[in-house]
Amino acid sequence: MNNETHASVESALRHYKEGLGAFTQKLPNVAERFNAFTEACFAEGALSKKEKQLIALGISLATQDEYCTIYHAKGCLDEGASEQEILEACAVAAAFGGGAAMSQAVTLVQECLRELRAAH
Repeated sequence: MNNETHASVESALRHYKEGLGAFTQKLPNVAERFNAFTEACFAEGALSKKEKQLIALGISLATQDEYCTIYHAKGCLDEGASEQEILEACAVAAAFGGGAAMSQAVTLVQECLRELRAAH
């Protein structure tokens, strides 16, 4: 793994968190309600937290949302998803999102796995 990849994943996560912090300061009621909603959506239920993160990763790829792809690739690892589970979720996303989703799976997601697995 090269240092550019390492910096890009870390800086993307930092950039997202900084932006969320600034947004929260400007619109605290909206941010608090949105955060409460997403926390409820990702809570353990009939689907496990890991399954929900895998779904979110797939949706992120299909919608070409790079910040969410990075965030949910990390979420998958945080919830104990294996590389095989993550890549299978990417394959399902590519079945719906086509080449654009596949290109992110074979580049961005794999970069995230290389970098973020080292932290786990």
